[in-house]
Amino acid sequence: MKKVLIALIIIIVGFISFGYIQKHNGLNGDKWIGIGILLVTFVLIPIFLYSRFKNKETRDRMLNFDLKKKEASDNQ
Repeated sequence: MKKVLIALIIIIVGFISFGYIQKHNGLNGDKWIGIGILLVTFVLIPIFLYSRFKNKETRDRMLNFDLKKKEASDNQ
């Protein structure tokens, strides 16, 4: 999974940098930059989050403010 993430990062950086090079040369590079941003949003981030939290419990991923307030009030 780590190799897939690294490969995706390289591909995405390639798309974005190619778009900026095209834009600098006076051509339309917005399409390539947009493809890179879409890949970050809809491919890279979900795969990263899945690989990061695949063996964790749901309780570890959630913020529970009520539990923290009870612990803070018990100490007084």
